[in-house]
Amino acid sequence: MDHFDQKLLALLRDNARLSITELSKTVFLSRSAVSERLRRLEEEGIITGYHAHIRPAEREGVKAFFELSFRMICCEEYAGLLRQIPEVRQCYSISGDTDLLVAVEAEHLQRIEAIRQQIEAYPHLKMIKTHIVLRELLATGD
Repeated sequence: MDHFDQKLLALLRDNARLSITELSKTVFLSRSAVSERLRRLEEEGIITGYHAHIRPAEREGVKAFFELSFRMICCEEYAGLLRQIPEVRQCYSISGDTDLLVAVEAEHLQRIEAIRQQIEAYPHLKMIKTHIVLRELLATGD
């Protein structure tokens, strides 16, 4: 791969909809030279496809994380209880002072509070800490 190939890849990363004409003008190569380079990059598996990055649908709602610590550790038992809450999206057993990290998505803050109260009733709960997501800065696939 030379600097022309690298420039083409950079341009396509930014906008996969650029035409051969636009690409050729930008990298100062003929349309046929750009077409041949793209075909070769595809055949070599360097370009594996052209994609549209779709903005996630704007949803009303609240995301939160709960840190849970228990006096008696049995994460699988508590994961079973958490599985019954439809708003729970993920649950991780983690190292450190926190036993479980729980990701929740709810329609409104009042529902987050209700879920927290439900979890507070779990036996042997030592600590619950709530983190409300203000803004998502990086998501998988971005």
